[in-house]
Amino acid sequence: SGSGSDDTNCAQIQSIDECLNDSQRTDDKEAAVDQTSQDVHMKSAESLECLSTKSGAEVAAATQVSDTTSACTSASAPTVTADDNEDESSQPSTSEEIVKLKIVFNKTTHDIEIGLKRTGRELKEKLQTLIKVDPSMQKLVVKAAKLSLWNKTAAEDAKEERTQITTREPLCKQKQHKKVIDKGLPDDAMPAWRNGKSDLPPEPLHGMINKYNHKVRLTFKLELDQLWIGTRERTEKVPMNNIRSIVSEPIDEHPEYHVMGIQMGPTEASRIWLYWVPSQYVDAIKDTILGK
Repeated sequence: SGSGSDDTNCAQIQSIDECLNDSQRTDDKEAAVDQTSQDVHMKSAESLECLSTKSGAEVAAATQVSDTTSACTSASAPTVTADDNEDESSQPSTSEEIVKLKIVFNKTTHDIEIGLKRTGRELKEKLQTLIKVDPSMQKLVVKAAKLSLWNKTAAEDAKEERTQITTREPLCKQKQHKKVIDKGLPDDAMPAWRNGKSDLPPEPLHGMINKYNHKVRLTFKLELDQLWIGTRERTEKVPMNNIRSIVSEPIDEHPEYHVMGIQMGPTEASRIWLYWVPSQYVDAIKDTILGK
């Protein structure tokens, strides 16, 4: 009986120890969990603080980079001055209508473009860069859809003209002209003098005759760029741009007067002949029609 009681007590004591041990292990586990949770919270806080500090540094660095970029951009940006604005305003408007032209000169066709509102002078200056002929020496002739350009003072043409004059019979001696000249000086011929030069008078040139022996007068309509060749029967209004050339020679017996041929087409057959043209006006007639 006493022995059985002791065994029972031992079993109870062992059971209590095991319970205490289980409770201790449970407490240790809970403490470990709490410590782990605390470590996690502390690391999170440290991470957040680190991130906050790093973010602030990065923001400061970004701000510095932004300021530097702004300064570089400002330094490299071109400065617009009043002259720049003036240059831009002086350029032709891109909205201006452009026309395409074909210019034929010395059997060569040049395709150019120019603003519809540009002047004839500007067109000639543009052509000067292509053909190396001064604008004052250019003569534009409209032919259908093309413009023909003539060099009015080409040395070759002048040389050829002089050669023809020296090798052929003088105009006043040729049959077609001599029969007109032989009729004598018209009664109303204008006063003339030999080897003289004078500007055109304000009134029309008169007192001349044509090959039909009809009285002729020349009127220069500069505002229309036309030469009016008038007779009693009719007046022919000729655009000056259509006149190709003008030839003239003094009359032997009356050198103060000239025979003059105004050429309208490509051949001599198109010449309009005038007789008893005062010699002092010959150069002025050529300059006015053909240009200086």
